Amino acid sequence: MRQLILITGGVMLAIALIVGIFAFYQVHREKLSLSADLQYRTQVLADSLEESIEPSFADHATSSVQRIVDRIAGNERVEGLGVFDSAGEPVAVSDALSAEVPYSALITTAMDSDKPAGEFIDHGSGRVYLLADPLHYEGRVIGALVVAQNADYITDDVYAIWRDSLVRLLIQLLLIGAAVFVLVRWVFFKPLQHLTESIRAMRRGEPASEYRGRGFFQPLTSEISKISNNLREARLAASEEARMRLEKIDSPWTAERLKEFMKAYFKNRPVYVVSNREPYVHTRETNGISVSVPAGGVVTALEPVMSAVGGMWIAHGSGSADKEVVDAQDKINVPPEEPKYTLKRVWLTEKEVAGYYDGFSNEALWPLCHMAHVRPLFRAEDWHEYHKVNGLFAKKLLEEIRGVEQPLILVQDYHLALLPALIKKSRPDAQVALFWHIPWPSAAQFSICPWRAELLQGLLGADVIGFHTQQYCNNFMETVGAEIESRIDYEHFSITHADHRSYIKPFPISIAFSGSGESRTEPDASALAALGISSEYLGIGVDRLDYTKGILERFKGIEFFFKNNPDYCGKFTFLQIAAPSREAVEKYREYAAEVIAEAERINTKFGTRTWRPIVFQKRNYPHEELLPLYRLADICLVTSLSDGMNIVSKEYAAAHDDESGVLILSKFTGAARDLKGALLVNPYSAESTAAAIHRALKMPAAEQHRRMKTMRNSVRDYNVYRWSAELIKSLSLLN
Repeated sequence: MRQLILITGGVMLAIALIVGIFAFYQVHREKLSLSADLQYRTQVLADSLEESIEPSFADHATSSVQRIVDRIAGNERVEGLGVFDSAGEPVAVSDALSAEVPYSALITTAMDSDKPAGEFIDHGSGRVYLLADPLHYEGRVIGALVVAQNADYITDDVYAIWRDSLVRLLIQLLLIGAAVFVLVRWVFFKPLQHLTESIRAMRRGEPASEYRGRGFFQPLTSEISKISNNLREARLAASEEARMRLEKIDSPWTAERLKEFMKAYFKNRPVYVVSNREPYVHTRETNGISVSVPAGGVVTALEPVMSAVGGMWIAHGSGSADKEVVDAQDKINVPPEEPKYTLKRVWLTEKEVAGYYDGFSNEALWPLCHMAHVRPLFRAEDWHEYHKVNGLFAKKLLEEIRGVEQPLILVQDYHLALLPALIKKSRPDAQVALFWHIPWPSAAQFSICPWRAELLQGLLGADVIGFHTQQYCNNFMETVGAEIESRIDYEHFSITHADHRSYIKPFPISIAFSGSGESRTEPDASALAALGISSEYLGIGVDRLDYTKGILERFKGIEFFFKNNPDYCGKFTFLQIAAPSREAVEKYREYAAEVIAEAERINTKFGTRTWRPIVFQKRNYPHEELLPLYRLADICLVTSLSDGMNIVSKEYAAAHDDESGVLILSKFTGAARDLKGALLVNPYSAESTAAAIHRALKMPAAEQHRRMKTMRNSVRDYNVYRWSAELIKSLSLLN
C-alpha cells in the first residue's frame, strides 16, 4: 500500500508541477499584455490632453487647465491628473492625485529627457500606473502632465488566473490520482501481490495458488511456474534424502532433516516452546516500529529450531510496540520477513517483572547457579511474584493446548522452574521437557535457597530435564537426593517423585550450523573503519554486560599482555561488544559502570592519539553485523567465570570458514568440553590470559587450521538441530 501511495503521489506531483509551470507562464504573459495595454492607453490619453492643456498652460490660464483636469479625472480608471510647471510645482491637480504619490522624480526625469516616463507603483490601497509627459511651447519644455491610471484590475486578473488554475488542478489531481490509484492497484499491484504470495508459499513448501498472467505478466508467470515445479521436485528429493539419513547419526543435521524427524517420531505434532525471552522484539521509534532479535543464547539456539519445525513460542512481551502488532489473541506470526511459526506474548506488570525477573530470577537464582562472587538475594515478595508469573504462563499455555492430544512442550530455563508441575497437574498427558540453560550448582550451594523444595518439585513435573553437561546432571540428582523424598535411579539417570518419573540427560546446546555452503569471500572491513580500528591484529569479545562473563578479568589479561609485550602497542586492538543486560538490577548497573571505567583506564595507560587498545561498544549487534566481525578477528576471547555453554565461542568457530583464527576459551564454560581446538585459560589469572593472547597471535597458520577445523567439525556434528532432535526424541521414547 505504501508503494501504491508513493506512485500515485509521484504522478500527482508531476501533474501539479506541469500545471504550475504552464499557469506561471500564462500569468506572466497575461500580466505583460495587460501592462502594455495600460501603458499604451495612458500614453494616448496623455497625448490627447496635451493638445488641450498646452495652449491654456502657455497663456497662464490656470482655471481652464483645472477645469480640463477635473473633467478628465472623473473617468472610471483615471486615478488622477496633474499639471506641473518647469520647476515641478503643481499648477492644476485633481483631488485624487495627492502629494503622497511619488511623482516628483518621474516629472524631473520626463522634463530632463524631454520624453514620456512611466512606472507602476503601489500606493495607498491599490496599484497605479504613473505617466509623466513633457508639455511644450515653441519647442521648449514648459512643464509636465502627470496621468495616474488605476492598475488594480491587472492584479485582479492575475489572481483570477491563479485561482482558476488551482481549481482546475485540484479537479485534475483528484480525477487522475483516482484513475492512477485504481489502474496501478488492479492492473499491477494485485497481480504482483498474488505472484509474491505464490512465491512465498512455494518457498515455505506450501501449495501455491494457481495464477495465470496476461499480457506482459505472462512470461514472468510462465517462468515462475517452471521454478515452482523444479523446487517441488528438489524438495521431494531433499525430503527423501533427509528421511533416509534419519538414523545415520554421523550425517549432518539440517532444518530439513529435523522436519523429517518430526514427521517420523511425532507425525508433525505442533511444538510449544515456553520461555521468558521472546525471539523478536517490536520497538516504537520516531520513524515507526522496528523489529530486533534480543541477545542471549536461548533465542540464538531455539529460533532456527522453531523456524524449521513451526509451532508456537510463548514468551513475555517486553517491547514498547509489542502490543501494537499482535492480534486479539496476543499472537503474531514470525519471522517478519517470512513467517514460519506463531509467537504468543504474555503481558506482565512492572511489579511482576521487578519481582519475578529482576528479583528472584536474576538476583537469586542466577548468582546461586553461577557460583559468581555476588551474593544471592532471597526476598519473599520476589518469590511470590515468581510463583504468580509461572502460574500465568501455565494458564496461557493451557489455553493454547486445549483440545490438543499429547501436546509436546519445551520449557526453557530457570525463569519457569515451576511450570512443568503446573502443566502436568492439569494435563497429565502432556509431554514436557525442560532445558536448564545455566549451570546447576552443587547440592551444598543450592541448599541456601529458602524455596529449594518447591523449585525441585516444579522441575520434576517434566518428563525430561536437560542440562548442558553430565556434571550438571550429577549435581541436580545429588541436590534432589539431599532435599526431597524421591527414588533416584543412577542406572537410567531418572528420578521418581510423587509417582512421576523424570529423566535427567545432558544435551550440550549449539547453533544452527551445517558446515557446508558458506561463502569464502573476504569479509567487508568497513565496519572496523567506522569504529576507528586499523590495527594489524584484531581480537573480539561478544557478551552481555553480565558479571559472570569475566569482562573485567579479560581486560586485566589484556593490560598484562600489553605490559609484557609493548611491541604490540598500536598493532593489536581488542573490540569488546557488550549488549546491555538487566539494567533494572543494581548489580548489573554497577558492573557496567566498572567495565566502562576499566576500558577507559587501560586506554589512557597505553593508548595514543590514533590508537586505542580497547574499543568498547555498549549495544546489541544483530547476527548479520557480528558475522563479518567474527571473520575479521584474529582471536576471540571468551573468559566467562561460569557459563552453562557459551554460544559465542561456537559462533566464532562457525564463522571462520577459512579455518583461520584462534579461540581463547575459559575452562569454566560448558563449551570447553566440546571445542577441543580452543586455547583453554583460567580467567582469574591475568598472566594465563595474556600468555594465551601472545601464543594466539604467534600461532602458525597450520596449527590455526588444525585447531579451527577440529572445532568446526564439533559444531557441525552437534548443531542445534541435532540438540533439539535428541531432546525431543527422548520424549518420544517415553511413550
